[in-house]
Amino acid sequence: MQVSSTQKLEEKEISTKKKLTAPILMPQRVESSRESLKEYDIYPYHSLGEGKIFGGYDTLAKWIADKKQVIIDGYSGVIWDDVTSGLQQNFAGMPYKVKWIDVEEYMKSTDEIQKMVAPFLGTPGSVWGTKATLELQQFFQMEKLKDVQPDENYDITIAYGTGASLLTWNVPVVFLDVPKNEIQYRMRASEVGNLGTDMICKSSEMYKRYFFVDWVVLNKHRKDIYNKITVVADTQWRNEINWIFKKDLEVGIEKLSRSVMRARPWFEPGAWGGQWMKERIKGLNKDEINYAWSFELIVPENGVVFESDGNLLEVPFDLLMLKKNKEVIGKHASFFGEEFPIRFDFLDTWNGGNLSIQCHPSLDYIRKKFGEHITQDETYYILDCKEGANVYLGFQENIEPAAFRTVLEDSQKNKVEVDIRKYVQSFDAKKHDLFLIPNGTVHSSGANNVVLEISATPYIFTFKMYDWLRLDLNGEPRAINIDHAFNNLRFERKGDRVQNELISKQSVIKEGADWQLIHLPTHEFHFYDVERVEFDSTVTLDTNDSCQVLMLVEGSSISVETADGTRSTFYYAETFVIPAAAKSFTITNTGKERAKVVRSFLKENIDHWKK
Repeated sequence: MQVSSTQKLEEKEISTKKKLTAPILMPQRVESSRESLKEYDIYPYHSLGEGKIFGGYDTLAKWIADKKQVIIDGYSGVIWDDVTSGLQQNFAGMPYKVKWIDVEEYMKSTDEIQKMVAPFLGTPGSVWGTKATLELQQFFQMEKLKDVQPDENYDITIAYGTGASLLTWNVPVVFLDVPKNEIQYRMRASEVGNLGTDMICKSSEMYKRYFFVDWVVLNKHRKDIYNKITVVADTQWRNEINWIFKKDLEVGIEKLSRSVMRARPWFEPGAWGGQWMKERIKGLNKDEINYAWSFELIVPENGVVFESDGNLLEVPFDLLMLKKNKEVIGKHASFFGEEFPIRFDFLDTWNGGNLSIQCHPSLDYIRKKFGEHITQDETYYILDCKEGANVYLGFQENIEPAAFRTVLEDSQKNKVEVDIRKYVQSFDAKKHDLFLIPNGTVHSSGANNVVLEISATPYIFTFKMYDWLRLDLNGEPRAINIDHAFNNLRFERKGDRVQNELISKQSVIKEGADWQLIHLPTHEFHFYDVERVEFDSTVTLDTNDSCQVLMLVEGSSISVETADGTRSTFYYAETFVIPAAAKSFTITNTGKERAKVVRSFLKENIDHWKK
């Protein structure tokens, strides 16, 4: 729900990273300065050809005027005042009377909605909730909404707002989207609220509501109404819009599902964040305090960008999974459904700090407590590091769980520093090492690493036990979750077992005249595997009916050609996806030094996760 300026609270607790972050907004059009960029690109796009994406409210207003009656639905985070004013300004120059119907007026009261969503939000102040089982209809007074009809006294009737497609009108539907990083920036600035409420509270509570309720409900709504949609629009820019006919978008989605794609990455600061990305990636805000994370490929929050006539339009990666999950995932699509299974992101502690000492939930725990389908089994691939960098992993041989818990609880209560190496092992980090972090494993990245985190997709279920007594970027204590952690910690992962089982033992499994394929075995709990191909000229690989997530981890640039003839160029540290349906792909080293490409894919047997 949109929030008016009079509804914004002035309490200091609402101040968030927005104060520290100047949002990096994707340009509405291709910038000439980026057309010849020969390095990591923060705005990658896929071209659709000419005449497919239209820019501006003027073009959309002309199309609507021809249709006379239209529904404009949209995702959370749309600023509806911008949309209505942008269109109305253009209608003002036309000889038409326009009737606007705001479906928000037919939503249930804030109190009713708050009571309805409360069971999915955990206890007040908790970090996590449980995925909602609600339908968008439950947020509305449907008996009143169903009586709303076009007004024949007007030349144009527009029903608008999140949920407008619940109307049973037989008219074209325009669906407005907003990337999830922009939704969060708007949330932090108190420009938008949660679905069905104008209440503004701490950003952590609002994000929890988005994650466990709003986005779940609205993703299902988008799926339910997808066949009704005629136009898809991107509203991430204030007072501007780019839009496309769905039929043209689907051509682009079909192409990506059988060739190669790169999601648009985005970046966030954090208490432990470092300087590696800020120093090396062009286009990032150099005034930012640090960058802790990059969302290279975290599908629930990343989008894919299309281009036509220089206009850019972003759609959620989820839309590809909605339409083409079998082509993208391959042999295990029936298990993962519309959920993309593999995550790539950076953890930057270069000239930063240690991550918290943490663990992740077991498969059974995450399903019962949080409503997730798969759990957060991770690995740390060391993309870069300074001399002396380390990774904390597994327990010391003499660990005593009760004593460890007492020390952690005393630290939390009395702000006492913990000599964590008395309890948790530390290992030197070197470039191209792979540390294995199946659920329940105590771990942390030390300072001065750039970790490529290769993981299962879940990404917010981190149980912190010790965080070095530091505050977050707003001066608030970071959440500590000792109870959750001790419900999941695997204390048998200790001593020599850690070295033997949780540090990948790399070996060459195939080779040619100027290339090697190196296996980096993962843990039996991981449903994905990891390999690295090192080559001087060219190498061809098969998808083996599995999605492939890849990154150039050494070298300057590569060219990738899929079996359908699609060619793309990728630069150092860029993540890209080759869908299972691509079948095979050839990588050519276009740099001067040997190229090294990491790839992750689904294992043949994932029976462990089907229990």
